[in-house]
Amino acid sequence: MSEHLKTPSSPLAHLVADIRAAVRAGGADEEHSGRRVAAAVAPHLRGEGLLTPEQLEPDPRSYKQRILHVEPGGIFSVVALVWLPGQRTAIHDHVSWCVTGTYVGAEEEIRYRFVEDQEKPCLVPVAVTTNKAEAVDFIAPPGDIHEVRNSAGCTTVSIHVYGADVGRLGSSIRRTYDLPVRSAEEVI
Repeated sequence: MSEHLKTPSSPLAHLVADIRAAVRAGGADEEHSGRRVAAAVAPHLRGEGLLTPEQLEPDPRSYKQRILHVEPGGIFSVVALVWLPGQRTAIHDHVSWCVTGTYVGAEEEIRYRFVEDQEKPCLVPVAVTTNKAEAVDFIAPPGDIHEVRNSAGCTTVSIHVYGADVGRLGSSIRRTYDLPVRSAEEVI
């Protein structure tokens, strides 16, 4: 567990407590839990001190994932992602619901639809969203195929909450997609 989280009055400890309450109130319904967690995360994106200077450090090779908290029993995990300009994920989907909150900078998310075409399976972009600082989003499988990138000219930091034990799994990614991306017009 992070030393930063061990301080009961730290901003991160408050965030985790609010997420815990939201997950408990959401019950077994993943959609309901995810939306409650999104509402719980939003106010924490406004203040400073949520992360330590070390947790804000980027990696020049790839975006950096830092596990901030895994709830006992693995019912949720809190992760910080630190991105340099232009860094991106592979196209992927998740093992569980996911709440993302942009803390600093801006993240661009492209969502895709999987198409079983007669020629070859492909992905079709269906939405592009830019989430600037303090924006919160929620996705849940199925239908959560997407990629995320830093679309700002500065380091971007985002807080991700997954309904899974990222400490045990190592990641929330179920699978990555190495398929051609085609426009909707090409697939008709």
